[in-house]
Amino acid sequence: MTKLALVLNCGSSSIKFAVINPETANNRLSGLVECIGSKDARMKWSKDEGKKTKVDLPNVNYHSALQQIVELIKQDPEMADNIKAVGHRVVHGGEKFTKSALIDEKVLNTIRDCQALAPLHNPANIQGIEVAKQAFPNLKHTAVFDTAFHQTMPKHAYLYAIPHELYEEHKIRRYGFHGTSHLYVSREAARILGRDINKCNLITAHLGNGCSICAIKNGKSVDTSMGLTPLEGLVMGTRSGDIDPSIHSHLVDTLGYDIHKVTNLLNKESGLLGISKLDSDCRAIEDAAAEGHELATLAAEIFCYRLAKYIGSYAVAIGSIDALVFTGGIGENSPFMRKTTLKWLGILGFNLDEELNNASGKNSNGLITEEHSTKALVIPTNEELIIARDAVQLANS
Repeated sequence: MTKLALVLNCGSSSIKFAVINPETANNRLSGLVECIGSKDARMKWSKDEGKKTKVDLPNVNYHSALQQIVELIKQDPEMADNIKAVGHRVVHGGEKFTKSALIDEKVLNTIRDCQALAPLHNPANIQGIEVAKQAFPNLKHTAVFDTAFHQTMPKHAYLYAIPHELYEEHKIRRYGFHGTSHLYVSREAARILGRDINKCNLITAHLGNGCSICAIKNGKSVDTSMGLTPLEGLVMGTRSGDIDPSIHSHLVDTLGYDIHKVTNLLNKESGLLGISKLDSDCRAIEDAAAEGHELATLAAEIFCYRLAKYIGSYAVAIGSIDALVFTGGIGENSPFMRKTTLKWLGILGFNLDEELNNASGKNSNGLITEEHSTKALVIPTNEELIIARDAVQLANS
C-alpha cells in the first residue's frame, strides 16, 4: 500500500500543505491558505497536480484554516487512509536540533523555547503541530528544522564578534535558514555532477522573497548568510539584508523612530521594495527596469552585486567550487538576475551560456554555463519532499 506524508508549512499568515508520495515525489494534493485573518483569506489547491480550485475564506482564523485543510483531506478517504506520517516545517530549532525529530512533548517544549528566536514563525509552527496532532492522533509527527542543516558550521563562521557571554548565556549567534532547500539542491547538484556529495564543494543560492546563500564543503554547511534571524545577509524582497547596525540608533535618535518601527522598516519596507519604491516582486522590478525605470534598475543591480560579493566570499570558505546552484522563485525563473550576478564573477571562471540561461537550464540538466567554465546550475528546490521523506523515515523507525 502506498505510504503518503502530509506536509504542513505554517507561516505567520499562510499555511502551505501537501500530501506527497515520498518514493515517487508525486503530489497527491497541494495547496495554500493565504491572507489568514483578513477579508481576502482564501484556500487554493489542486489534486494530482491537476486543475486548481479556489475557495474564499474571509476572516478565517488560523485554527479554522487548519481545520479546513483537514476536512479537504478527509474528503478523499483513500488518500487520507494512506497518510502514514505528518511532517511539519519548523523555522527555528536553535542549537538543540541537528536533524529532524519525532515530535513528543519534550521536543514540542524545546520548539517553544526557541520562540524568542523566531517570534513570527515558531508560534505558527507550534499551532500547526497542535491542531494536526488533534486531527491525526494516531500518526507520528515529525519536525523538520530550517536551521538543522547549518548546525555543521564551525564556530568561526557562526559566532558574532560581540561579548562572548551573549553567546554563552543567550545563544546569540548565526543560525541560518532555508536549510531544507540548501540540503535538497546540494544533493541534486551532486547527482547531476556525478559526484559523491561528501566530496563535493558547492555554493547554493536560494533566491525568492527571502534569500540566503550557503557554502557547502564536502556536503556540509560551513557558512550561510542569514543569521540569528532571517534579516541578515542578501538583499531580499522586503528585507534589507546586511546594514550598519548603528542605523538602528541613528533612526531612533534623528527621526524619532522606536526600535519596533526600525525593525519593521528593515523587514517589511526595505530590499527590492524599498530601493525601487515600486514592488517587492522581482518580475515587476525586471519589467520596470526594462522600461528604463531608474530605481528599479538600481534595485536589481544592488541585489545582484551583493549576491556576487557573497558568492566570492564563500569561495574562500570552501576552497574550490564544483558548482554554483541557483534555486527559489528568482533563482529558478530569472535569467536576467542570474546573468547580472555572473557578470561580476568572471574572476571565479564563470562564463554564461546565454541560450542555456534563457532556457533556465532546461534540457541541459540545469547547466547554464559554457563547457570550460566553472559550472553554474539551475535546480528547482523541493523542500516539501525533504520534509515528507524525513517524516516517513522517522515514522518507520
